Amino acid sequence: MTPNTAAKPSIQRPIETPLAPRPSLGVIYAKPLPLNTYPLPPLIPHNPISILHIAFTYVYQILVPPSSHPNVPYKAYWSPETGSVHVNDQKAIRALWENGFFGKGNLSRSEPSWLDREKRKKGLLVNETSEEVTKQRREERKRFKKERARKEREAIEEKLKEENRSKENGGTATPTARAKYEGVNGGPVQNLAESIEALVVQEPEDPPTPAPILMQNDGPTPKQPLNGHTQPTITNPDSTIPSIQNQEHLQLTPSEAFFLTYALGILSIYPSAPPNSSTPIPTSHLLHLFRSTSYQPPTTSPLRPDDPFLLSYITYHHFRSLGWVVRPGLKFGVDWLLYLRGPVFSHAEFAVIVLPAYTDAYWRETEEVRKETGRREKRSWWWVHCVNRVQSQVRKTLVVVWVEVPGVEEVERVSRGGNDEGDVDGEVVDIGRLLGLYKVREMTLKRWIPNRERD
Repeated sequence: MTPNTAAKPSIQRPIETPLAPRPSLGVIYAKPLPLNTYPLPPLIPHNPISILHIAFTYVYQILVPPSSHPNVPYKAYWSPETGSVHVNDQKAIRALWENGFFGKGNLSRSEPSWLDREKRKKGLLVNETSEEVTKQRREERKRFKKERARKEREAIEEKLKEENRSKENGGTATPTARAKYEGVNGGPVQNLAESIEALVVQEPEDPPTPAPILMQNDGPTPKQPLNGHTQPTITNPDSTIPSIQNQEHLQLTPSEAFFLTYALGILSIYPSAPPNSSTPIPTSHLLHLFRSTSYQPPTTSPLRPDDPFLLSYITYHHFRSLGWVVRPGLKFGVDWLLYLRGPVFSHAEFAVIVLPAYTDAYWRETEEVRKETGRREKRSWWWVHCVNRVQSQVRKTLVVVWVEVPGVEEVERVSRGGNDEGDVDGEVVDIGRLLGLYKVREMTLKRWIPNRERD
């Protein structure tokens, strides 16, 4: 007779759910601007049909030109409280951020990721956000510095002990195995640079966050009452997940908003938040609004050719036209930061300071005007060294940009001539001719360090 075998209990095995592959950053941020381009087909020399394909595509795009702009311009509204332009539509937010890195999330460091962070807190999202990656990198750097300091102290203490033993024995101590490995051969303490570097061992990275674990049974498990009397209540897990409303909007600086409105023509700015707004602000009115609010407090006096907004926007437009990704540089004490591709790919390479240059003869006509322009142009060497030291500390090259300001009479003549479109003060503004009066000069500054500049 075979012995009775007891029923085997069901064994639960953890099964790791594979993470969804992340899309490539080069695919997400492929477009430098939120515009559609239609390149011609490639030319294949050994295939004559490719020439016909190129000719057909070229003629077709001339006869039926495709639109490079979105069907409906993105909507935004002016916020006088914050002095910025707000975008609430989520589709427009993603388009402006992923195609040119315009604006920043009001609840995030840069990329609008507040909703993703909230979902991750509630366990609804697995992938890490950019803020979490930055925090983890800073913690690892802090741990590495502590470990390096500890290794340095150990190396110095060990070296001092060896020197003391050598003095007590009245001779030269035999190098230990550890000293041989580190390159320590009985020299003074000041020669421990190589030994310390050998001792410094970077702390291993934190283990990856475990993936969600699901429990799977080999066989059916009979339902047991909770306390012998009541039956368990089975609820749908999806029904317990609360819906999270996105409370974040995209903030655009006046220069970014005017570039999207005037230069690209893909953004419509309304005077107030919907549903109170009805018609967008005309471009000439928008220029006057941004110029007047660039002063603190906003001014109602006649505007000058060296308005802070004009100088800032001309610099922004200049570098955007050269292909740079331009971002505000308030964090580093400068006007703008220049990225080669964008903040998700690398750090900013250049930091830009904008200064006015009064080279026109108008600014030298009277003594009063000369004193005023001299006061605006003057910068001390203390200021230059402070700004340059900050940028060298964060490994950025300082770029000083001088915007040559035209005379008042020339600006008024261009602004009022031959255009019937007026702004709120009755001024006639030809924006293209107005911006064409300004010129931009650049100069890079680098901090000279004698130890690094030896021959």
